[in-house]
Amino acid sequence: MSERPITVGLFVTCLVDLMRPAVGFAAVKLLTDAGCTVTVPDGQTCCGQPAYNSGDSGDAAAIARQVIEAFEGVDYVVAPSGSCAGMIKHHYPLLFADDPAMAARAAAVAGRTHELTSFLKDILQITDIDVEFSAKATYHDGCSGLREMGVKEQPRALLGKVRGLTLEEGAEAETCCGFGGLFCVKYPEISGRIVDAKVDDIVATGADLLLGGDLGCLLNIAGRLKRRGAAVAVRHVAEVLADATNDVPPITEGGGVDGA
Repeated sequence: MSERPITVGLFVTCLVDLMRPAVGFAAVKLLTDAGCTVTVPDGQTCCGQPAYNSGDSGDAAAIARQVIEAFEGVDYVVAPSGSCAGMIKHHYPLLFADDPAMAARAAAVAGRTHELTSFLKDILQITDIDVEFSAKATYHDGCSGLREMGVKEQPRALLGKVRGLTLEEGAEAETCCGFGGLFCVKYPEISGRIVDAKVDDIVATGADLLLGGDLGCLLNIAGRLKRRGAAVAVRHVAEVLADATNDVPPITEGGGVDGA
């Protein structure tokens, strides 16, 4: 008798849902191609990070409770975003420090939560990607994915299997893009200078494609690239890995202050 398929609850994220649904579909394809049974729970909403980062722990906890209830029935929670995955994995248990029962539920969901490329590489141990995509790319490491979720080698290992794709590392690949959720709204001038430095580094690589794993970062950088007239396309890493680029144009509009 064959083993039961792994059930994965896809945490879509607000930005993917509202700005780039193609990333969600690409994530589903990658997970189903890997043999997972994928569900997209209706009860999910925002991960609560904007409220949490603003000091509104009450609303953040209410949102977290709803997300926890929606994802308790799956083996793993996977998000195409290191930022949202980091919020669930590292901050949800803290929100319920004074509620032992809820803290235990939060910890259980947190322990099963992964960023998409990390899940594919580290948990499913995917070693081959049957995709061809010709481009010279560079990769942006989102702050939360890199520093909270330890996502660095995983997307690069998977992209290294894509035929025709070369990866040129930027000197500042790990440097913040200036988005930071509400940071770009509260401090637009500082955010603008940060993303300008990021664009300088991207252009210096000579790449014609920027890849990353957090849509907020990619929207922000895409907006500045467009305003600077730089001929660099922008895509979420899932779109390339899932061979889902033919019918979906690159990200061309920014998000936050820079992309408004």
